[in-house]
Amino acid sequence: MTQPTPSVHIMDLPETGTQSVDRALLLLTLIGASGDQGATLASLVAGSGLNKATVRRLALALIRAGMAEQDAASRYHLGVQVQVLGAQAARRPGLMAAAREGVMRLAQVTGDAALLSVRRGGSSLCLMREEGSHPLRSHALVAGQTHPLGVGAGSLAMLAALPDDEGATILRAIAPVLAERFPALTPDRMRDLIAQTRANGVALNPGLVIEGSWGLGIALHHPDGRLAGALSIATVEARMRPDRLPDLTRHLRAEAAQIETRLSKDQQT
Repeated sequence: MTQPTPSVHIMDLPETGTQSVDRALLLLTLIGASGDQGATLASLVAGSGLNKATVRRLALALIRAGMAEQDAASRYHLGVQVQVLGAQAARRPGLMAAAREGVMRLAQVTGDAALLSVRRGGSSLCLMREEGSHPLRSHALVAGQTHPLGVGAGSLAMLAALPDDEGATILRAIAPVLAERFPALTPDRMRDLIAQTRANGVALNPGLVIEGSWGLGIALHHPDGRLAGALSIATVEARMRPDRLPDLTRHLRAEAAQIETRLSKDQQT
């Protein structure tokens, strides 16, 4: 009996050197998006569209380079070399320098936690967190932690700021992680949140990541319009009442505008 000819996925075709790099970086992005729990081989296969053998081979290359690690449960995590590169990048003049005072001022004036985040492929990385004076705090995100892009207020603000086709590609890539770790963030819910963020100019996370932990975020842009990152406020549900939301939004917008002004001045010098 003649066996049917198997279909070939374009991602499984022999690759060029450039394709290998692109695919390895995609896996690194998916690993980063998996957060503290790590990524399984199955989730990397599903998220990348690559076959299992290709994912294993590229993952081993990332491990050899120190860019990824594998734990006792065979889950993949970002490696130490990623942290080293991140620390080196943080020393360069740029968003951190432009935003540091604004993040601190936002925490002081609101009494809640203020956060600065950047996009890293399909993930959002928290660069800085400044605590406010109020004793009730949300700990949904801390400096150095990553979430899939769209998870959390600042992360959602960045996703909504991207062009439709780029955002759709990211949503497809992180869909397995969202289904596994954030079941409340269904594809339809994500599309609704993106639409609401674009309509309002700010992103609201009504406790969708951790129950009772709310956030408000706004995207930050370079002078040429490129996405620079996001500024956000994290607090408990009781402190993001409808009567308080306008004031929080006003403070958030004001600090975002000052940060973007500093980015513009930095570029001119």
